Amino acid sequence: MLSRRAATARPKTKHTKNQSSSIPPVYPFTAIVAQDEMKLALLLNAIAPVIGGVLIMGQRGTAKSTAVRALAGLLPPLTLVPDCPFNCDPTDEAKLCDDCRRRWTEEGERLPRRCERVPVVELPLNATEDRVCGTIDFGRALSEGVKTFEPGLLARANRGFLYIDEVNLLEDHLVDLLLDVAATGRNLVEREGVSITHPSRFVLVGSGNPEEGELRPQLLDRFGLFTEIETVADIEQRVEIVARREQFDRDAASFRTQFQPAEAQLGRRLIRAQKLFDEVSVPRELLRKIAEVCVRLKIDGHRGELTIARAARALAAFENRREATAADVRRVAALALRHRLRRDPLAPTSGGERIERAAAELLGGESGSARKQTEQASQRNAPSSRGEAAPDRNGNSAKSVAGTHSDQQPSQIQDEHDAPPIEGHLPAGIRLTQSNSPKG
Repeated sequence: MLSRRAATARPKTKHTKNQSSSIPPVYPFTAIVAQDEMKLALLLNAIAPVIGGVLIMGQRGTAKSTAVRALAGLLPPLTLVPDCPFNCDPTDEAKLCDDCRRRWTEEGERLPRRCERVPVVELPLNATEDRVCGTIDFGRALSEGVKTFEPGLLARANRGFLYIDEVNLLEDHLVDLLLDVAATGRNLVEREGVSITHPSRFVLVGSGNPEEGELRPQLLDRFGLFTEIETVADIEQRVEIVARREQFDRDAASFRTQFQPAEAQLGRRLIRAQKLFDEVSVPRELLRKIAEVCVRLKIDGHRGELTIARAARALAAFENRREATAADVRRVAALALRHRLRRDPLAPTSGGERIERAAAELLGGESGSARKQTEQASQRNAPSSRGEAAPDRNGNSAKSVAGTHSDQQPSQIQDEHDAPPIEGHLPAGIRLTQSNSPKG
């Protein structure tokens, strides 16, 4: 019979043995070629997790999981309590788990601290609800009469990224559960008369192949952003993808060193944007335009407007501005609304062109097709991605996901760190050695 002294379960502490030697090297985010929309969606969620995560649909082998791990590698190490299974921040009392808060307030204990890499937790398809949420350690309950909570994947993902590959094949109730936790930042587990809640704040990233099935519309709407990616068709870019991957596999340390300046610059920019996000505003007239776009496209509910506004603020913060503009809205509208359209199952496209056309008509600017033609013309005249032509003196490429707009407001903040190249271009003065590139 279980002891009555265990009215609530105490979580198991995690092992703190140094496992840095077993952590594989991470491919640099700035070395990923093409897939600009996916990278932008990930960056915006890293700046503002309140956006609600991102769903990436596309063929396999298009750098989806690589991009998630690479983005986490850009962020500074977390300061956490080493023996806490929930990665609690010892400096933030409001977000501590119950055990850490008790140690801090009741026992007056100074919480220990250590720094670790931002966690990226991958959810396997065969994961059970107990594995995801956590459960009671029945072995210890029977042997010692103590109900001990065994934390799940949601505990490990706190303050990091939770990545679900092939999310469209995951059981609907698990997807719904994950989206609920991502929205609230708390995981509630009730097992065998024991109730425990713990912090679980993470950036949710789902990916899948649309040929293997789609998510129900009710679940699609819960993801903040949605991006569709395709296999790169440009021959030069495909060659560059193979060349870089081969060099990384041969000598990861040397390859990462080449991209370290751009990685550090982009990392600083992300940190600055995270701090600036709460100060960014959206003018009321621009909010009206956002609502008009959603009404014209017959978007159900209000998540569309909220997501556009938050994503536009994150983009403005990323570009070091305190006010979002119409250009910001145009850039994020398709990401925020594509999966919320009432789709015709026989339609040949996903509706992204409809969104861009409506945004252009209401907000001004080029439509998607016109902008694409302009970008293609620019690419033909742009420096080569292999580094033969020189970026500007700050290492910026001719075209960037983080490029500035012509209609930036006077609220632009001056900063010495300009946009790093994040579209597959090498940093200034750096080029891949010909000896390490595959022969053509």
